[in-house]
Amino acid sequence: MKGLLMLENGATFAGTGFGDEHDILCEVVFNSAMCGYPELLTDPSYAGQGVVMTYPMIGNYGICYEDAESAKPWLRAYIVRSVSNVASNFRCDIDLNSYLTAHHVPGLQGIDTRALTRILRESGTMRGMIAYADRLEDIDQQAMKQKIAAYRLESCVPQVSVRGGNVYGDGAVKVALMDYGVKSNIIRSLVAHGCTVKCFPWDAAFEQVMEWKPDGIMLSNGPGDPKECKKAIAELKKVYAADVPTFAICLGHQLMALAQGFDTYKLKYGHRGINHPVKDLATNRVYITSQNHGYVVDEKTVDPAVASISFVSMNDGSIEGLRYKNGRCFSVQFHPEACGGPRDTAFLFDRFMKVLGGERL
Repeated sequence: MKGLLMLENGATFAGTGFGDEHDILCEVVFNSAMCGYPELLTDPSYAGQGVVMTYPMIGNYGICYEDAESAKPWLRAYIVRSVSNVASNFRCDIDLNSYLTAHHVPGLQGIDTRALTRILRESGTMRGMIAYADRLEDIDQQAMKQKIAAYRLESCVPQVSVRGGNVYGDGAVKVALMDYGVKSNIIRSLVAHGCTVKCFPWDAAFEQVMEWKPDGIMLSNGPGDPKECKKAIAELKKVYAADVPTFAICLGHQLMALAQGFDTYKLKYGHRGINHPVKDLATNRVYITSQNHGYVVDEKTVDPAVASISFVSMNDGSIEGLRYKNGRCFSVQFHPEACGGPRDTAFLFDRFMKVLGGERL
């Protein structure tokens, strides 16, 4: 079928549908990764979003279920220049088109993704809609404009927090993982470091978590505006006050900052890709990282008596990490567990193990 993408500023892009072709509203963002699309598709942090890939050909190595970050794709739509007709990979379980169809995710190909990305960079992330018909002239563009204007992306975290109660690994160290939309590789990384990991729902009470008697707490990644997670923020105030060893990634990083009275704001077009450079301010060393976020902690609101900035983005100078003065809590905006992407910062899990062992940073 023919497909039409419309942005809230009125810009339109005509292409061809693939996957499960049904009309969809979404927040349109772009990702600059050249590979790792199976991990991207199954990353819960993309809930509610239509993802535009800047790399021109997607799907050439198919989908391997073992690489998935969750049991299903969470994004609302997938927008690419071209979908490969051949999935050439000895590990391939299913081709991209069939995978999206099976999971009811609509796709759009054949559009100028570079032009679309340029609009998003200049005008910022926008709401959008994809509509399908046998002929483009059969698509009601006026109705699309009205639906886009009324659309709001809200309450994403409760939708993706699905692993509460699940236990992984059998290590001697117990880590309570707050599931705001956790990626599987965070769990794999903890298990590989000798941890038993128990997942708790995003809004679990601090007292409920501590009944399990964890040695420490991991705050996961997740989608949406962190300020919507008021219940989680209130509980994290208790976590910090109790001096529990804590490691936070992405949304978890933002939530802990909000719990300490810092502020967050929405980036113009976010950081999404696997080649984002960040600087470690303690060593001046630069690492290449995988990132997927639209919000950041506001540097002007960070109380130096509570936390110090540990990492910054080399692209725009925004905060990429915080180290709290209690010495038992630290957080990063990027993904040290990255797959697929660089593993330059996987050492942060070693750092967490030291904190769990009693060391203060």
